[in-house]
Amino acid sequence: MNTSRAARHPEPSGAALSHAYWTDVVAPLLEKHLPGLPYAAARLGSGSDVLGLDDDQSQDHDWGLRLTLLVEDGAHEVDALLERELPNSWRGRPTRFATTWEPVVRQRCETATARDFALSRLGVDTSGELPTTDWLSLTGQAVLEVTGGPVFHDGTGRITAIRDRLQWYPHDLWLYAVDADWSRLGEELPFVGRAGLRGDEAGSMVIAARLVRTMMHLAHLIHRAWPPYSKWLGTSSSVLLEHSPLPGADDVRRAWRTVLTAPYWRQRQDAMSTAAEALATMQGAAGLPTITPATEPFWGRPHHGVREQMSAALRAAITDPVVAALPAGHGTAEQITDNVRVLVDATSRRRLVER
Repeated sequence: MNTSRAARHPEPSGAALSHAYWTDVVAPLLEKHLPGLPYAAARLGSGSDVLGLDDDQSQDHDWGLRLTLLVEDGAHEVDALLERELPNSWRGRPTRFATTWEPVVRQRCETATARDFALSRLGVDTSGELPTTDWLSLTGQAVLEVTGGPVFHDGTGRITAIRDRLQWYPHDLWLYAVDADWSRLGEELPFVGRAGLRGDEAGSMVIAARLVRTMMHLAHLIHRAWPPYSKWLGTSSSVLLEHSPLPGADDVRRAWRTVLTAPYWRQRQDAMSTAAEALATMQGAAGLPTITPATEPFWGRPHHGVREQMSAALRAAITDPVVAALPAGHGTAEQITDNVRVLVDATSRRRLVER
């Protein structure tokens, strides 16, 4: 029996399914029982469909008739109404099902105020301007759970205002985050060659792969694009560079491929430097301070390092005294650590950046 998405319903994605569910089922119920209610309807929060990256395999858990309903008054009333009035199924799919975070069979239209919904994802209050520590505590994935999915209707304007506020870092924090990625590259780039020279090709590969991950994060920063968590970082990077208007995008993609497949350290090291030089060029084209060449020989050895002038150029452009006083090279919470349990916990993230 064919159980593919196409065989079950014509929608190309979970987001499209959610839109149709709102249009055909949820919106008429709200209009019938709560006419004139100001609310927003969207597909936000967790799930690959929020990023438009779901496929057939995504449907094995936490996927289906899900919505985000944002009301400023009466969230519990709306939740109870839908639990009571929704049909048992629609288009052959259940309207009530258990999830990994709540193993209870119930309707899955998440209902909250816009502020509370954003707070649940970000761990910070977005009702006003965000202080520096709040910005530093955010991860790209947390922001994407608020800004990445489609909003089908916004009758209050609250979620749109929040999404606008989260479009990107303030300029000086942007510079600070870009510098942190270059600093991390500078710390370990020479080790790609040093490990290889000692005959440790596996160690060289591990270091190089970790630095490619940092470069993927940097590519997102240069493009003012929030990076998703590790499962989708490579996919997002490929899409980002494929459609990049900046020079050097193809060079970066080819160089990363060489780094990750090269059997010998010299090829790997040369490709790392090629990628770094292309990213430095892209950075300048994006209007950010940069230097070229960005790499140089490391202490006269046959290894490559990042020139210290890159950090100097970025730090010199920071004018906000609060940002200028931050520890050089530390960066945001997701640049300080890649420990998943820390990054999904807002309190733990804040501890990392409060100094």
